[in-house]
Amino acid sequence: MLYQLALDELKNKIKLIQTEWKVINGYSPIEHIKTRIKEPKSILEKLERKGFDLTVENMIANIHDIAGMRIVFSFAQDIYLLLDHLKMRDDLKIIEIKDYIAVPKPNGYQSLHVIVAVPLTLFEGQRWIKVEIQMRTLAMDFWASMEHILFYKYEKQVPSHVVMELTEAARAADSLDKKMHRLRKEIMGVSEAALPQKTNTNLLR
Repeated sequence: MLYQLALDELKNKIKLIQTEWKVINGYSPIEHIKTRIKEPKSILEKLERKGFDLTVENMIANIHDIAGMRIVFSFAQDIYLLLDHLKMRDDLKIIEIKDYIAVPKPNGYQSLHVIVAVPLTLFEGQRWIKVEIQMRTLAMDFWASMEHILFYKYEKQVPSHVVMELTEAARAADSLDKKMHRLRKEIMGVSEAALPQKTNTNLLR
């Protein structure tokens, strides 16, 4: 329950940021938001893999992704804008950042993982609940979804040639992101040049 409440609280904060972006810039770089609570079986398996006893205390202390949020963006640069904003907020605590965009995993996986603590005010007092946020572009999200499907199909025993092709596809997705960023910069530059010059108000006095 607490993890679901923390997710709901965080989602409201992100939706407010999304609305502000639309008002200020005329559009929001956030394409969509997904949330999920980790299944009990997956939590137990992760505790065992990490070598912890199966206790609630160990779960709370050592499993950071029980509550998960995925935020998908149009452009990678906007991911870092949101990260900078989250760092400045006093109603969240940044616990950990893993930047797989700057340094992709060997298989080509790219995403920015941020563990945040979200405050909940309860009868017993304030509790800070951890939520993992994964931020990625549409291209990164498409690749990760396809990789997940293939690993599930092969029961994680993926043939080596498929792994190689997945890595090549990850490079293609990264190349697409970079190309779209260059196009965006070019379009924004043309748009700004086309805007009428502001009138010098000193001349009106």
